[in-house]
Amino acid sequence: MLRRHFRPPAAAPDSPTTSADSTAADSTADSTADSTADSAMGSRTSPADAASSSAGRVPAFLPSSPVDWLVAVVVALFAVAEELSERGMAPQREQAAWWAVAGVVAAAGVLYRRRAPFAVLVGYSAANVAVFTVSASPAAAWQFYTQLVLLFTLLSEVPLRSPKVAVGAVATGAYVAGMLLHSITPPGPGDVAVALAMTAIAAGAGLAVRRHRVLAVQAAERGELLAREAVAEERARLARELHDIVAHSVSVMTMQTGAVRLMLAPGQDRERETLTTVEETGRAALIELRRMVGLLRTADDDRLSPRAGLGRLDDLLDQVRAAGLDVTLDVRGEPVPLAAGLDLSAYRIVQEALTNALKHAGPTRAAVTIDYRPGELRLSVANEAPARRPSGTPGGGHGLIGMRERAALFDGTLTAAPLPSGGFEVRAVLPL
Repeated sequence: MLRRHFRPPAAAPDSPTTSADSTAADSTADSTADSTADSAMGSRTSPADAASSSAGRVPAFLPSSPVDWLVAVVVALFAVAEELSERGMAPQREQAAWWAVAGVVAAAGVLYRRRAPFAVLVGYSAANVAVFTVSASPAAAWQFYTQLVLLFTLLSEVPLRSPKVAVGAVATGAYVAGMLLHSITPPGPGDVAVALAMTAIAAGAGLAVRRHRVLAVQAAERGELLAREAVAEERARLARELHDIVAHSVSVMTMQTGAVRLMLAPGQDRERETLTTVEETGRAALIELRRMVGLLRTADDDRLSPRAGLGRLDDLLDQVRAAGLDVTLDVRGEPVPLAAGLDLSAYRIVQEALTNALKHAGPTRAAVTIDYRPGELRLSVANEAPARRPSGTPGGGHGLIGMRERAALFDGTLTAAPLPSGGFEVRAVLPL
């Protein structure tokens, strides 16, 4: 049938070979996920993106992927070598030089197979079926392997529910049928089984690669959604805490205004009227603030202390030590009074960093450093490497997102990175 032994498809360099069970898995993929994956993969391989990413090194009309070039070169070399070399398993093909040129042309189609997988597959299949029918020439091995590469590409790039998949499958079936009917000797059951098995493997590999891409896009979208939810949750928590602080300050201002109004002399009616207006405005603001806090507050807020600050770090460290984390506190510089919101955010950053250390490193040692410098407050929470690595990764989850939101609220910065010793450190710089 073929003049070379069957070998794996030439698409192997850029795709794992898998079983035909992937077909069933891909058939159950959600159509919305397919559409999302199409847009994501399409943007990745679009000509404009390829041109911009190449920064002028590769012309826009040429594929910039090294894999595309590698597969195309392999196909061209395979075709030229098979057509121009002496083949002991079959008689020499007439006009071998022209067939070698045809192999190079087919390799050019392979080069652009990702840009137009359906058009390249159908055109290649139709040309070969026509050649089989008109010239009754048997198929070379490179022709069959090229067909498998194009089938793999079509199924890895096009959604399974697309009509192009059905047409591509029919075109591939016509190619295989033409190849078997015009073989040098009548094909036996083994020849038919090998041809069908290799076709199924190429199709299954393409479906598996597409399924993997769809799942990767879904996972990325879920990660982005969880990150956005974490940011929104932390901002809502910040809003609740700051509302409490502002409400306390407005309450104090209103009471002080009322006290000054009562101290006025009987003849100071104009001043009394002004202070009465200020007092009424303050009370109205308090009512609105309490209403907003009631909307934002959740059941978990009852366990939070809105007046927490760095002055209460000793209580926090006692709780962390009781949980198994041996933590020390080092206060440097001259402590200065902090604004209520800044004090609370600094406390929460230390609290979250210690919680992450306890969660991801387990029972180990940690050091908290509070450094008061001119114009800024520096916080550092560093933990040593655990004796045994618990499940989880330092810095995973949404703790770092919340800490960064709190630092950004006061135009500060926060960095978190592993230490050379195997531990983990969180650093925050908050302007005063």
